[in-house]
Amino acid sequence: MAQRPGLRDVPAEPGRFRLGLRVLRDWRPTFPRFRALARAMLTSFVVLAATLWLLPGVNASGLVALLWLVALVTGVGALLRPLLLVLATVLGGLGALLLGIVVQAIILYVALRLNPAGGGTGFEVAFAASWIAIALAAVVNWVVDAGTDDTFVLESMRLMSRVRRSNPRPADHDRDGMIIVQLDGVSAPLLRWAVRAGNLPNMGRWLRDGTHRMASFHTGVPATTPAVQAGILYGDVRQVPAFRWYEKAERRLMVTNRPRDAAEIERRLSTGRGLLRDGGVSISNVFPGDAETCLLTVSRAALPGPSSAGYVSFMTFGLARAIVLGFGEIMKELWQSRQQRRRDVQPRIRRGGYYLLLRPATNVLLRDLNVSLIAEQMAKGAPVVYCDFVDYDEVAHHAGPARHEALHSLEGLDRVVGILHRLAEDASRNYHLVLLSDHGQAQGATFRQRHGERVEDVVERLVQRAGTEAPTGPARSSTAPVEQWGPVNALLTEAANRSGPTAAATRAATRKRSEGGEVTLGPADGGPDTDGDPESVVVASGNLAMVYLPRLPGKATKEQLDAAYPGLVEDLASHPGVGVLVVDGEAGPVAHGSRGRHRLSDGVVEGEDPLLPYGPKARADLLRHQGMDHVGDLVLISPVDAATEDVAAYEELVGSHGGLGGWQTEAMVLHPGAWSRETEEFDGPDSVHRQLLIWLEKLGVRPPELAGDEAPMLPGTAVAAPAFPDAATATRSDRR
Repeated sequence: MAQRPGLRDVPAEPGRFRLGLRVLRDWRPTFPRFRALARAMLTSFVVLAATLWLLPGVNASGLVALLWLVALVTGVGALLRPLLLVLATVLGGLGALLLGIVVQAIILYVALRLNPAGGGTGFEVAFAASWIAIALAAVVNWVVDAGTDDTFVLESMRLMSRVRRSNPRPADHDRDGMIIVQLDGVSAPLLRWAVRAGNLPNMGRWLRDGTHRMASFHTGVPATTPAVQAGILYGDVRQVPAFRWYEKAERRLMVTNRPRDAAEIERRLSTGRGLLRDGGVSISNVFPGDAETCLLTVSRAALPGPSSAGYVSFMTFGLARAIVLGFGEIMKELWQSRQQRRRDVQPRIRRGGYYLLLRPATNVLLRDLNVSLIAEQMAKGAPVVYCDFVDYDEVAHHAGPARHEALHSLEGLDRVVGILHRLAEDASRNYHLVLLSDHGQAQGATFRQRHGERVEDVVERLVQRAGTEAPTGPARSSTAPVEQWGPVNALLTEAANRSGPTAAATRAATRKRSEGGEVTLGPADGGPDTDGDPESVVVASGNLAMVYLPRLPGKATKEQLDAAYPGLVEDLASHPGVGVLVVDGEAGPVAHGSRGRHRLSDGVVEGEDPLLPYGPKARADLLRHQGMDHVGDLVLISPVDAATEDVAAYEELVGSHGGLGGWQTEAMVLHPGAWSRETEEFDGPDSVHRQLLIWLEKLGVRPPELAGDEAPMLPGTAVAAPAFPDAATATRSDRR
């Protein structure tokens, strides 16, 4: 099938002349632009008419008066928007966000004050009118666009045009680039099923046309975002044994979504040779991968500043739309959770509280902001961009990974992919799109729902019963589901540590949830680091839990545990909420079950094999996990149901990941079909890291990796793959 030519196939003109042609193209009148303008005028007329009819204090009666007011608002907006954009650029950070909340009100207020029939309209009336107008416009545009994102795409294209005009074109703008989109939590089996069902038109079309291929990606243990990103971005899978862990020597609880902890982990991981070095960009990730530009990255707690045109443009002109759609997301969540309760869908958890704010934040605001930031970087010609979209993962945790709420979020991610496809046509490089996930999810009733108590309660009781000495301190635990708060806390932490009025307002608003300058919204996660040694520490990541006994130095062996806590290993292994317990011994690590054990070093099994329900890779996964830094003295994994593949999360989440069982370790990589790969199935995130490096080297995005003083010979030549799949007859004007 014929493919859309990449930028390298377009005849080259001299730099100044070509730039001039691009500017003319951006501004020349075309039928789609006249159509978009006419539709915008009609939408404005309908919206303003309804708004003025609803609100008292605004006088505009008759068709002529309404037409005049529409023209006045349009003209004032055309004059004020550039000035407000400059002001937002100067303010940056939360200043741009606050301006975005009132920008529409300012435009409407000025227009109404200039209107001879406007009367004495106050700003409070204009503010209310502006938000009613925004809500009505969102509804009207959704109906007119048949639920598509055409309006958002057009605004993103205008952003890219502004960025190109204000930034000199890079010397290598005609070369290839790569956009890596992480679909957080999407398992390979689920994606295949959704494609076959026809629910993902963009990804499905690419796979059916052969422009892209999909490979399975086995994450191993732990199947969690920080661990997998450490492997993909740095090629190092040893430093992150779970989403959170306890370090005995430092008596410190490490939680990867806390900016200060993520920064420390980044220091351990970084060698200066990460995946995103040489001009790469990290957006909404846990770690930057040695990127030069970091936006919304947890370890940098980076709130984009005035230099980020994508952030400023979104906050000034896209925030209002996101707030309205986010409110709709809250209403949808209330309805869907009520339906679950009325139908008595099982398993389920309570879906309220903080989650009512997190769902619109992840599924609307952060998603649209990510797209704007990627669009800016494509216009600038960044060689490689890596961005994490957490939409599906967040909903799947609370609703269930295969339920319609989560699948609807996955469909939204497919629309995001389609948007990036369209924006790539205006990019400053010949971009290739790679999609990957960091893990899947498994479903099931939680440990607490099944057994009536938390896993830390069980551990504390058994430790106290088995201990041969008086307890050294209270038990500590970290099992609250807090993973999703990472991006939000990173933004607020960075904002609070700046100077100026917006930083002061942030500090005042979050003072009760701040410690040492770090904002920690969401459920409590074990409190501050402890003084002295607790008797036991339990941390959970999905259906993986790690138990630390600080009384025993270093990583305790089975023999040491039997001496200090006789019977503890056997008691825990026989609990119905524990499927496998792993502990080191004189002969190496051993996986214990209620009726047998499996020696991981050589595969010798005594009694019933406890690893049998977890699949053929369980032994290798657990053996590799035991070799990681700061693994618990005891590692617990909940049972997996042989019939349904349900697991019991040690956190209060109906959809979980982190351990073994179900689809949580089955991620995916979707890449251009003409690209060769080293293996049919990737085993471990470090193998994905190596493959991405090879692709980047072949594209010429980064130089070959050095092995000592010599560069390895790379097979093949530069890949001549299509940048994005497209119909052979589609044109840029048709797409607009």
